[in-house]
Amino acid sequence: MSRRHAFLILVVAGGMAAILLAMGRLPIAASGTIELWHGRVNDAGNSQHLSDWYSPSHLIHGLIFYAVLRLAMPRASLGLRASLAAVTEAAWEIAENTPAVINRYREATAALGYTGDSVLNSLSDLGFMLLGFWLASRLPPRASVALAVGLELLTLVLIRDNLTLNVLMLVHPVPAIRDWQASLPG
Repeated sequence: MSRRHAFLILVVAGGMAAILLAMGRLPIAASGTIELWHGRVNDAGNSQHLSDWYSPSHLIHGLIFYAVLRLAMPRASLGLRASLAAVTEAAWEIAENTPAVINRYREATAALGYTGDSVLNSLSDLGFMLLGFWLASRLPPRASVALAVGLELLTLVLIRDNLTLNVLMLVHPVPAIRDWQASLPG
């Protein structure tokens, strides 16, 4: 990847952070701490730190974005496709932290206390997407698919949520799934 594309990705990350701050998002968790890993799903620290149980879904975003952009733009450079993936992920992070989407998560999913992401978490989510994109550029397609399926199954079993259920519950909530997710033991 060229320096120009790397710089563009940094500009996208900086722009995303600036927009999120202007929207009133907290730079870091309200507790004032920064954790490398936050493993509790149903508490105020979720989506506030460097990584959590939703980090795998952002890695999967990168796998998906790589595949889609490789098919849609086969002659484009890896750097251009990575830049477009970064813009897409940043747009999602901004949209995800609007009051409308935060309220949708609260209404349609088991995330009753969800307040949105910290800016640090959104930047980390962008980083996980870029990691997934990079991995997809290096792995055979079957390995990327296996990685995505493995991560989906892992989070499904351990936290009763994953990218697939997250999208389903935002688009077409299923009360039985919401109840099952809400019954996750402590």
